Amino acid sequence: MKNTFSKGFTLVELLIVITILAALTAAVVAVINPMELLAQGRDAQRMSDLDTVQDALLILLAQGLVPAPSLCVGVGTPSLNSCNPLGGGICMVDPGAGNGPFSTQTCISNPSRAVDGTGWVDVSLAEVRVGGSLITALPQDPINNNQFFYAYKASTAGTFKLAGRLESERYRSMMIDDGGTRNGCGSAPAWSGWNGPNCFYEIGSNLAL
Repeated sequence: MKNTFSKGFTLVELLIVITILAALTAAVVAVINPMELLAQGRDAQRMSDLDTVQDALLILLAQGLVPAPSLCVGVGTPSLNSCNPLGGGICMVDPGAGNGPFSTQTCISNPSRAVDGTGWVDVSLAEVRVGGSLITALPQDPINNNQFFYAYKASTAGTFKLAGRLESERYRSMMIDDGGTRNGCGSAPAWSGWNGPNCFYEIGSNLAL
């Protein structure tokens, strides 16, 4: 009877296999870039959130549900602005003086997500249906700090602008190409100013606000 022996891997062979697997793993991570994918997901949420609020405000205006402006802004065209916000608009998180998306004036800080007119959008959206559903709470940026936040400003003429900041490499250029005025974002690949006070994603009926 012939004896057979099972030969295992040598230490050198194991090290070679481990090295190859490590190199393949690093290559896959470099291609997939999970941090970028997470940033893209947050950006998609940001754009969806602001679109929802924009739709609600446009519905209010189209249906004439916005109350007439108060005495502080005069009488006439229905307005989304009743004294507040002032020139700096409303920011969900205080970005610091001069760092808001609307002007060099200080952005009024209001972290409330209430839809009754006391939240960071100071118009009641409690009865507005968007896509068949009521808005039960105003959205909040997925990070929600003094760099990534949502903001709102309206004019006495019944126009408005919503703003936020995008972070992913895929979507950053939209802050330049959205037609707004806060588009001093630098340029790819450097993106020297993409997170500065003059670089925001803007939507609404008046992007000049």
